[in-house]
Amino acid sequence: MGDIFGRNPVMEALKTNRTINKIWVVKGEQKGSIREIVALAKEKRIMVQQVDRSKLDAMFPKQNHQGVAASVASADYVDWQDIVDIARKKGEDPLIVILDELEDPHNLGAILRSVDAVGAHGVIIPKRRAVPLTDGVAKASAGAIEHVPVARVSNIVQVIEELKKQGIWVAGANMHGQYMHKQDLTGPLAIVIGSEGKGLGKLVSESCDYIVSIPMQGKINSLNASVAAGVLLYEAYRQRNAGK
Repeated sequence: MGDIFGRNPVMEALKTNRTINKIWVVKGEQKGSIREIVALAKEKRIMVQQVDRSKLDAMFPKQNHQGVAASVASADYVDWQDIVDIARKKGEDPLIVILDELEDPHNLGAILRSVDAVGAHGVIIPKRRAVPLTDGVAKASAGAIEHVPVARVSNIVQVIEELKKQGIWVAGANMHGQYMHKQDLTGPLAIVIGSEGKGLGKLVSESCDYIVSIPMQGKINSLNASVAAGVLLYEAYRQRNAGK
């Protein structure tokens, strides 16, 4: 999978319910089949971005893109409830990672590797202002993308509230929280990791049950998002398997 281009291929992808991250349409091209593509994409709540023809020409050199292209996910998404159900069916307390507007495909790929390594149950990402499951993510995940369920949701805060209703505690990662080894990370848990630059959004942070931090003694007071996720996941893993 990856990028596809041309009116018929994009239309067929829409009709067959392939997971599409984004569609690009040349500015001013709003007639005939492109109008149908835009209308169907909006109906399916797929982002449509109007771009200059030169951008599509650069993306698909020497190809007849016909004014339209689409980014197709490198893996299919699941419903967020499926991730919870997977844990319950295994007889395990859910361990989920929620990513708040993470934009770097290498970070997402690395997080998928850590999630797989500790036996966590899945990842939840937002539909907007965040990296989707691209080929770059697939490559960075070193195969983990095939094993880790990923849900893509419209409203992270809303999903956090639903998880809490199902008895899942939600811990936000922030340097001002309680140290992770002093916090109970056993039981049903979702760990929320913020974006590379801004960290946790205000509404997301306020929705968390508590804030947890990683002890640091160096001059730099923050970690790369994927490193932070890995450290917190392994602390949760350590606590959950203590004495085994």
